[in-house]
Amino acid sequence: MSDENNNDGKPKPLGLKGGSGVVRQSFSHGRSKSVVVEKKRKRVFVPGKPSATPAGTRSGAKSATGVSNSEMDRRRKALAAAAGQEAERKTREENETRQREEERIARRREREEKEREETEREERKRAREEAANAPAPAEKPVDPNTAPAASAPAPDPDVTRPAAKAPAVKRVEKPRREKQTKGGAGDRRSTGKLTINQALRGGDGHQKSMAAMKRKQERQRRQMMGESNAEREKIIHDVQIPEAITVAELANRMAEKVATVVKALMTNGIMATQNQVIDADTAELIVEEFGHKVVRVSDADVEDAIQAIEDDEKDLKPRAPVITIMGHVDHGKTSVLDKLRKTNVVSGEAGGITQHIGAYQITTEDGTLLTFLDTPGHAAFTSMRARGAQVTDIVVLVVAANDGVMPQTIEAIAHAKAADVPLIIAINKMDVEGADPTRVRTELLQHEVIVEAMSGEVQDVEISAMTGMGLDKLLEAIALQSELLELKANPNRPAQGAVIEAKLDTGRGPVATVLVEAGTLRHKDIFVVGEQWGKVRALINDKGEHVKEAGPSVPVEVLGLNGTPEAGDVLNVVTSEAEAREIADYRIQVSKDKKASVSAGTTLDQLLAKAKADETVSELPILIKADVQGSTEAIVQAMEKVGNEEVRVRVLHAGVGAITESDVTLAEASGAPIIGFNVRANAPARNSANQKGVEIRYYSIIYNLMDDIKAAASGLLSAEIKETFIGYATIKEVFKITGSGKIAGCEVTEGVARREAGVRLLRDNVVIHEGKLKTLKRFKDEVKEVHAGQECGMAFENYEDIREDDVIEIFTTEEIERNLD
Repeated sequence: MSDENNNDGKPKPLGLKGGSGVVRQSFSHGRSKSVVVEKKRKRVFVPGKPSATPAGTRSGAKSATGVSNSEMDRRRKALAAAAGQEAERKTREENETRQREEERIARRREREEKEREETEREERKRAREEAANAPAPAEKPVDPNTAPAASAPAPDPDVTRPAAKAPAVKRVEKPRREKQTKGGAGDRRSTGKLTINQALRGGDGHQKSMAAMKRKQERQRRQMMGESNAEREKIIHDVQIPEAITVAELANRMAEKVATVVKALMTNGIMATQNQVIDADTAELIVEEFGHKVVRVSDADVEDAIQAIEDDEKDLKPRAPVITIMGHVDHGKTSVLDKLRKTNVVSGEAGGITQHIGAYQITTEDGTLLTFLDTPGHAAFTSMRARGAQVTDIVVLVVAANDGVMPQTIEAIAHAKAADVPLIIAINKMDVEGADPTRVRTELLQHEVIVEAMSGEVQDVEISAMTGMGLDKLLEAIALQSELLELKANPNRPAQGAVIEAKLDTGRGPVATVLVEAGTLRHKDIFVVGEQWGKVRALINDKGEHVKEAGPSVPVEVLGLNGTPEAGDVLNVVTSEAEAREIADYRIQVSKDKKASVSAGTTLDQLLAKAKADETVSELPILIKADVQGSTEAIVQAMEKVGNEEVRVRVLHAGVGAITESDVTLAEASGAPIIGFNVRANAPARNSANQKGVEIRYYSIIYNLMDDIKAAASGLLSAEIKETFIGYATIKEVFKITGSGKIAGCEVTEGVARREAGVRLLRDNVVIHEGKLKTLKRFKDEVKEVHAGQECGMAFENYEDIREDDVIEIFTTEEIERNLD
């Protein structure tokens, strides 16, 4: 640098010599500016060229770059080694690529050779078949005009025909890769930018997606491997179509894309998304359109697992008869059974009456096995008696000789006739004074029951449960009747039975008394009964003994249910737990749908009409908990019969088992008492009931329960108002007194007028006012009553429209309590 000036007098720029330039910048309004730009050159050190070092410098001294000569030598050797390794890698990759290419060409050549041989073989075979099937050519007459032409020498094929071309060899050239330039069309990077070169060449600048690139590579790979691009063969599926199915589930069962199924629905005019439900007919149309096979199924098909098995005649074996003892309450049914079993069940029943259905087995002296069902005789247990008649083979109708035919006796006859079961009449209490068996036989004639003593077909036996008289004849009659029925069953099949009774036992859980009708119920069998299912955990016979299996006509208690079934449900053994659960879930859903359909049909007008009708009806809400399902059912049915058009009993909840805290909470919310029949509340429930003031009543006899409920319902009845006329008075003159209003001067014409009595004002025999007297005076004194023939003054409360000759009717009212009886 120097401070010297240029020829034009301007100072020279600072910087390196020869490394500067001037750039003129233009601005708006004609302004411009000259800028001096300096360009600095970078000094380059060549590794192979030794740098000049002053004399006397050591060989390990650093060069001008700051790196020693020995370090530079090591770096040069490392670069040379890396270059050699890179060259070896490239050579190895080229050799591998060439080898793969040669193998690919060899495979393709071999495949083409096989295809050519196969084609030639097919052509030869086709030619042989055509030659064998073609008819022999007929000889044609020679036309003289065409003879010279025909006799003309044939042209030389070598002269007239061009030389045949040699078969062309198909050359497989390696596709040339375009040279990819930065920003050019060959650049596969998805930059998303449009360059000037692309615009000038007419390209749209659209880059292929990664998926398109992968599809292209897959096609190239298949082509190189010789795979066909033809579509694969479509797989036909058997598509199960239920009554309703979602679009996504239908696509899944057909192994089709959801979008394709939605598109097909739109084509058919149905706008639906993948989560929408379509009916079976629409789904069948779509499945057929896609070319699959339709298999229509229903939700009820799960019941097909329980098949009605038709037993072969050779598999049937004799079974014990099932005898149901029926009759009116307190006619001695259980006493007869006790005498036969040599037990005392009556003492265990509350009040000495049977309130449960019991199942027992008896072995007679000759070894015959008999199964007895003891049913309650009370009117509330109608359903129990009906169930007993449905599962029985013989009905023993017990009639007291001193009491005759009673209402429940008639009902038992009706049940036996409905079930088409033979009757045996047992005339009991023959040891009691006043016993008249002839009267019983005569009364039975009124109900179309003709006994053998009266030339009929129904067997009758005179017995006494207290002394045991005639019981042997009763057993003989039962044995004779069972022989006539020829009762048989197949024990070697899945068990089927009927639930006689069900209860929720503390410690054992749900327990069902089951009478096996066919097959054999074994330990660990999986079964479904009504809306419940389970696995047999234990089998207990009528003597309380654990047994491993129960055959036909054997009553047992079954443990292992997941819930308490309904009495009368049918038990069926199934193959798997999943199957049992599926059947139970289906039955629960059917029950819910049935309940929903009942309420769904109610319109708003019907609801308003029902609410208006219920305004005048008083309700007694109650909660019922009983020991067994049959008792619960009997109590609920009895409660439905209690009441009239003014009051009724509403059962909020009825269940089996002990009274719990949830029952107390429900009772508190609804203000209802809790009725416990042969059950008790647990400790938490008792404490909760005491705190919340919920009443819990315990009963063990159904008579007392019904009497108390009727009494409570009667308390809701409005009292009956009874009017008694005590006198009449005629208004002679009307006085107007300041401060007191109008006073009627009256004469009592009949009876007596009392101060506290009610009055009606009659004008022309029409009642125009009814109310109370404000004052009753005789002369100037207030009096309590005025007798006939005397005059008095009367004033009405809040009423003064009185006139002469009006008649006053005087009466008293009395409230009389009513009851449902």
